[in-house]
Amino acid sequence: MHFPLYFFTLTVAVIQAAAAPSKLFSPDNLIKPLLVGDHPIVSDVEIANFALTLEHLENAFYTTGLQNFSAQVFADAGFAPAVRGFYEQLALHEKTHVDNLTSILGDKAVKPCVYDFGDNLDVKTFVDISDMLEVVGASAYNGAARFINNKDIIALAVSILATEARQSTWINNAVRKANPWSTSYETSLDLNQAFTLASSLIVSCPSDNPPLPVTVFPSLSVVPSIAQPGQNITLNITSAYSQDQSLNGTGLFATFLSGITPTSLSLDGQSAPFNVTIPPELRGFVYLVISNSSSVADDTTTVAGPAFFNLAFDSNDTIITLQV
Repeated sequence: MHFPLYFFTLTVAVIQAAAAPSKLFSPDNLIKPLLVGDHPIVSDVEIANFALTLEHLENAFYTTGLQNFSAQVFADAGFAPAVRGFYEQLALHEKTHVDNLTSILGDKAVKPCVYDFGDNLDVKTFVDISDMLEVVGASAYNGAARFINNKDIIALAVSILATEARQSTWINNAVRKANPWSTSYETSLDLNQAFTLASSLIVSCPSDNPPLPVTVFPSLSVVPSIAQPGQNITLNITSAYSQDQSLNGTGLFATFLSGITPTSLSLDGQSAPFNVTIPPELRGFVYLVISNSSSVADDTTTVAGPAFFNLAFDSNDTIITLQV
């Protein structure tokens, strides 16, 4: 599967603070910028609003899906009776994340946007997109943690990250009968990378929302849309990423993000559309970007993407086709 798109170990004190904000979580205490290379001036308020933007998206997605798909619709599609009930619990988690982050941020909190989940969303596509959203959510929190200055917000972010990862595991393993994890390490997405994936589902946001410290990269199309390790794929950047740069592959790489070690394939000698082979050793959830570095895979080097792959495998580490 490929989408060319577009925290639970806390002390009681931290949990209470998240539910009822105190001076500990006051937005006025979260404005100190943290200097990190690829986003040199970013505050905890901005990172919290970045997280809230993603949580609003997930909350709207699950609310819409569960309003449209009854228990009978899930059953008719071949899902076990418990699946919809667990999705109801998952939806409540996302609503709780929204409520807590909104309380923490107060009048600095971003409001929900307008979303487009597709005119022909069926229950199997709902499960498919939910799988991607939970994986991207975990990767986004994992990548954003290094920008956070306030230790209590770090604890909250880590707790949400763990929940997103467990939800992803349940969807991909219990619901879709595939791998519960990918590698020994969670894959990180940088801020722009994560927002680029989310932005394809966002139509517009309120004009009075505080600005986020992110931009959207050009999208990356992949053909065929369903691919496996060892298979040749064709990549194209759907819009020019700069007025003074062509789609010549000189100095560019197809970089696969999986765990903590990216795999980069040189595109020298090619012009778009580019042809590459998915590394045969890759398994699980993988992101693909076009980058201008073979060693660094953050926002400073990303040219286009990410695209998202679910290279599903079984208990024997054999690539399989997802059942749903």
